[in-house]
Amino acid sequence: MKAMILAAGRGERMRPLTDKTPKPLLKVGGKPLIVWHLERLAKAGFKEIVINHAHLGDQIESALGNGAEWGVSIQYSPEKIALETAGGIANALHLLTKDGKERQPFLVVNGDIYTDFDFTSIVLQANKHAHLVLVNNPPQHQQGDFAIENGELRHTGKKMLTFSGVGVYHPDFFVDITKGEPAKLVPLLRQAIDNHRATAQYYQGVWHDIGTPERLQKLDESLLKNA
Repeated sequence: MKAMILAAGRGERMRPLTDKTPKPLLKVGGKPLIVWHLERLAKAGFKEIVINHAHLGDQIESALGNGAEWGVSIQYSPEKIALETAGGIANALHLLTKDGKERQPFLVVNGDIYTDFDFTSIVLQANKHAHLVLVNNPPQHQQGDFAIENGELRHTGKKMLTFSGVGVYHPDFFVDITKGEPAKLVPLLRQAIDNHRATAQYYQGVWHDIGTPERLQKLDESLLKNA
C-alpha cells in the first residue's frame, strides 16, 4: 500500500509562523511534524510515499528530498493553488496507483497532525470506498464529525467523534473529481455513508491537531519534557 501526506495547506491560523515556513515543517519535539509521519510510516512498512504541496512547497522538497534518509521513496505532487483535500488526492492519483493502472487502496495522513497511531492497524474492506480513523473530540471541536455503528461510518450517533485526518481510500472514491480542480473531502464522505461504502475505527491514543501556535508550543514542550 502507498501512502500520501497532505502538505499543501497555507496554515492561516498558524501565522506568522507559516509566513516563511510551510506548516508541515514546523518543529515539535525537535523534528518537523511531517518527519514524525515519515518515521512512523517507514516503521509500519510503507515504502512509497506521495506528498502534495503548494505554499512554500520548494522548502518541503528541499528538506525531505527523495526520502532515502527515512528508508522510503518520496514523490511530490505540486499544486499551483491548494486544491483542498479531495482535489489534492485526486490530482495525485497517478502517483498513488501502480503505473497509473492498478487501483489499490492507499493511506492518507494530514501533514498537520501529530499522532502515535500504528499505521499497520488500518485496512480498507474490499467492498468499501473509505475507511476513517476517528478520535475523541478535542476541546476546540467538541461537536465531533461522525459516529461509528457496527464498524460503519455514520453521519450522527450516540457518540460523536472527530475525524483524525488518517484514512484509507480506494481510487474509485475520487472518480467524480476533476483533476486539477479544488474539491472538499466531506461531501464525498457523506455520499459514501449514504451508500454504505464507508467504515471507521476508533482510536484512543495520542492525537493532536496542530491548528494554532499555542497548540504547537504546548505539544513541543510536552514532547521535549518526556524525551
